[in-house]
Amino acid sequence: MAEPTGPGPGSEPSVRGGDSLAVRGVGSDWTSPEEVAARMVRSSDRPLSGTWRDRYVRYVRTGDVAGLVLAGAVATLVRYQRDGLVGVPEVDARYALISLGLVAVWALTLRWVGVYDRKVLVEGDEEYRLAARAAVLTFAVAASVATLVTFGLSRLYLAIFLGTGLLATLGTRKVLRTVLARRRLAGRSLNRVLVIGGARAARTMAASFAAHPAAGYHVQGVWWPTRSAHYGSVIEVAGNQVRSYGWDATLEEALEGVGADTVIVTDTELLGNEGLKALGWALQGSGIDLLLSPNVVDVAGPRVHVRAVANLPLLHLDEPQFAGAAQIGKVAFDKVVASVALLLASPLLLVTALAVRATSPGPVLYGSRRVGVGGREFRMLKFRTMVDGADGLVADLSHLDTGAGPLFKAKDDPRVTRVGRVLRRYSIDELPQLFNVLRGDMSLVGPRPPLPSEVAGWADGVERRLLVRQGMTGLWQVSGRSDLQWEDAVRLDLDYVENWSMTRDLQIIWRTVRAVLRSDGAY
Repeated sequence: MAEPTGPGPGSEPSVRGGDSLAVRGVGSDWTSPEEVAARMVRSSDRPLSGTWRDRYVRYVRTGDVAGLVLAGAVATLVRYQRDGLVGVPEVDARYALISLGLVAVWALTLRWVGVYDRKVLVEGDEEYRLAARAAVLTFAVAASVATLVTFGLSRLYLAIFLGTGLLATLGTRKVLRTVLARRRLAGRSLNRVLVIGGARAARTMAASFAAHPAAGYHVQGVWWPTRSAHYGSVIEVAGNQVRSYGWDATLEEALEGVGADTVIVTDTELLGNEGLKALGWALQGSGIDLLLSPNVVDVAGPRVHVRAVANLPLLHLDEPQFAGAAQIGKVAFDKVVASVALLLASPLLLVTALAVRATSPGPVLYGSRRVGVGGREFRMLKFRTMVDGADGLVADLSHLDTGAGPLFKAKDDPRVTRVGRVLRRYSIDELPQLFNVLRGDMSLVGPRPPLPSEVAGWADGVERRLLVRQGMTGLWQVSGRSDLQWEDAVRLDLDYVENWSMTRDLQIIWRTVRAVLRSDGAY
């Protein structure tokens, strides 16, 4: 299908008549924001009902109440259980009433802190933080009331109730998120998106959504309300045929045509201030989410803040925090964890060394020259998983290369020994890198250690990977491992460098354990 002739995101804006910003299409009439705003009027403000989002909120609320009731029952029974867990408990009726009261207070606090708001449900960590905040507030209320009424509230009861209740509320969210993620991978429970902007922006956004299916967004249609834009019935976006609308369609027709429950504006210059206000008014009461895309990519949420300046909402982007990755906190964490891990894994290390030595001739350890922080080279240690002298056989096996850029990767590499395949599957071969961490050559989490031959061919800012210590694991490890293309691995490494945080390191370590146990992308 022919490319639309309407203006794209790169069209040049011009000013006509005072402060009125207009967007000019090639060979078309001017289209002012006021004219675009006229297309925003909806004939109906019917709220969406019965959507998956409404059902999800109900499931979360029901799970919270059920978990809190269970927490109250457990706390009461344990507090008054005779002879351990044997016999019939003697329950003070006052504690039964206190449990019901705390359940009610906790449930109301969860609602008050906004944990059921669609903006925080499902995505990111804000939902968990708000749930924990509600637990703290509930504890404060319980302690204050107990002090005021001079009732000797059992500390054991309160500790069990609050601990169990917090685990229940957090666990409910984790279980429901896991179920929802599986449904989204199957193409269900998706946010149906109408993009207001050009086809190029829609394609970029749809490609990003396709790369992260668990996020649950799917572009269903594109609306570009300018006189020059008459796209026809469909355009191709991320390999899918989606409906498109131009000046001949109103917002109402575009929304209903694709069944959208989410609107994302990718070109605010087209709408202008009047158009954005009209859009917000048109969607009021409809249950349709409105989002603005600032076209900022590969920037993590903690670096993005909304600031109100002169009555204007502006996005503030913090500077990259890669300098913090070299601070004493991260270094100390690396060395302590590496020391403990080596101590615990010492029996496994000994057995592995004996297995490598007994099954194939050659050294137990393999040292690979890698480039570390600041461009300094070091010798990265691994258990040998290939036949001795495997590096000299690469040229003869070039036809097996899976196309990982400058790296040689083969899914069924004949150089790998039988023991080596087991070690690679569970990443046991990488355990000696804990010694690299202790020596300061590497970190537990960081970019993938590159070969000197890779670094020699780097361009376009890829060298920023060397601003932090290279890691035993990283985003590349938990996002596909050997299945990743080289370009994707580079993008993930740069994302880590630009958006480093200690919390993110802990998340990556947890995801690494899961990826290793599942043997995802290991060969």
